[in-house]
Amino acid sequence: MKRNLLKAGFIAALLTANFGLAQEGKLDNLKPRDQRGLNIFENPKDTVSTFDHLRVKVGGAFALQFQGLQHKNNATPVIVNGVNTTQLYDLGNNINLPTANLDLDVALYDGVNLHLRTFLSSRHHNETYVKGGYLQIDKLDFIEKGFAEELMKYTTIKVGQDQINYGDAQLRRSDNAYAILNPFVGNYLMDAYATFPFAEVYYRRNGVIVMGGVTNGRLNQTATGGTSPGIYGKLGYDKQLNQDLRIRLTGSFYNIARAPRLDFYNGDRAGSRYYFVMENTAATSSAQMRSGMVDPDFQNTLTSFMVNPFVKYRGLEFFGIFESASGRNLAETERRTYNQYAAELLYRFGNTENFYFGGRYNKVDGKLISGDNISVDRYNIGGGWFMTKNILTKVEYVNQSYDGYPAVNIKKDGEFKGFMLEAVISF
Repeated sequence: MKRNLLKAGFIAALLTANFGLAQEGKLDNLKPRDQRGLNIFENPKDTVSTFDHLRVKVGGAFALQFQGLQHKNNATPVIVNGVNTTQLYDLGNNINLPTANLDLDVALYDGVNLHLRTFLSSRHHNETYVKGGYLQIDKLDFIEKGFAEELMKYTTIKVGQDQINYGDAQLRRSDNAYAILNPFVGNYLMDAYATFPFAEVYYRRNGVIVMGGVTNGRLNQTATGGTSPGIYGKLGYDKQLNQDLRIRLTGSFYNIARAPRLDFYNGDRAGSRYYFVMENTAATSSAQMRSGMVDPDFQNTLTSFMVNPFVKYRGLEFFGIFESASGRNLAETERRTYNQYAAELLYRFGNTENFYFGGRYNKVDGKLISGDNISVDRYNIGGGWFMTKNILTKVEYVNQSYDGYPAVNIKKDGEFKGFMLEAVISF
């Protein structure tokens, strides 16, 4: 209790101390964490500078869900120490764990920004811990005024330990409490997201996006060997063709030849929004934090690519995913492949497009280590209301089904469905 009080006091003092600085407005080349940030994928690139001194912007997010889900399966009982490990958890209708983020954005110098995110409360770690952060460089004036000015008009350099820029889905997902960009409650089935050490270089000009990056592919850092560098990149085109129509198309890849452990598809320590679905009676919120997600279980070798189309015509909005990932564990001799498909269609309306409704279809198919070919299908139907640019309420109906799992797997002929409500505050 004393520790929690000290922690709360420190956070309150930090927020109070920076309050005046936080009122100075947005910082250059960082996207807003409210409704204005919708459909801004990478941080913007603008050569017009507002920097005059070191500035700190304190932000945060809070999210809370009401869950009303039911699940079922047809698995063969597996008795361990007198307990049936394929019997499903007894779900009820209630409120999930509230989640909260603390964000610090710092303009360190003209064209140099720092971002740091702390999870104050999350499903896997109920206690406070640092999610990650990065240094973003849009000018090299700290070397010499005007140094490489023409090149840096189109170039951005990012270095840190945070989520890497693979695919566009991770730029629309819920990041613990930062859920204002996600039109639905849950993230995608196969969630390519983890906080790795990385270095990225961007070149953006006339709508063309070129990005290359390198990482060691590790979530938890250690000085031991056994890891080859992971390389990744993105190539795309993003253009507002006229007042009504915007199109974006990107392709991304990620490859790491060898690692003692990979966390690319199970690196989200915030966890799933669908608590306890398809878990057994011994499940806990923290230990079974990925309920409802699909993990291909590629622990040592991985090659993946993702294609993302995005079209917005007036209030109508489409976003899609095609992803293919192949990899293996050390015990395997052959690679396995998982494919993901998703299509999301929304209609935003109102004076400031502060209302929306729509649907999402998501499917994953692949091969388990056991050799069984499985598929998982999910569809969401729902909508939302931006009460203000910082406050969003969502409601959705979700239905997810499992096919191809072996008889002794708890997901055999599994299904969960029901309604979710979520309230989000982000600033």
